[in-house]
Amino acid sequence: MAKNTKPAPGPDTAWTFLTNHAHVLFCLAADPKATMRAVATRVGITERAVQRIIAELAAAEYVTITRVGRRNEYEVQPGAPLHGPFADGRTVGHLIKLAS
Repeated sequence: MAKNTKPAPGPDTAWTFLTNHAHVLFCLAADPKATMRAVATRVGITERAVQRIIAELAAAEYVTITRVGRRNEYEVQPGAPLHGPFADGRTVGHLIKLAS
């Protein structure tokens, strides 16, 4: 019988443990003045995808957007509750702390 030679997940793996929404949220928490272009580059998605994700995060009240001149600043809401089967009363702040 052949030995399982499947490579371990690494930088070239096509999947990730966290969604793009989580990656964008982490970027905004780390740099509230980040541009969509900077977030897109860091996450590895298009600016259009970042725009959509930020709009969804804002609609769900995970992020507050404030217009400052010609740019936006983002405030991640650490007290916002996480949703899903493993959330169990945890908040965005718990997730950010866990990831940092």
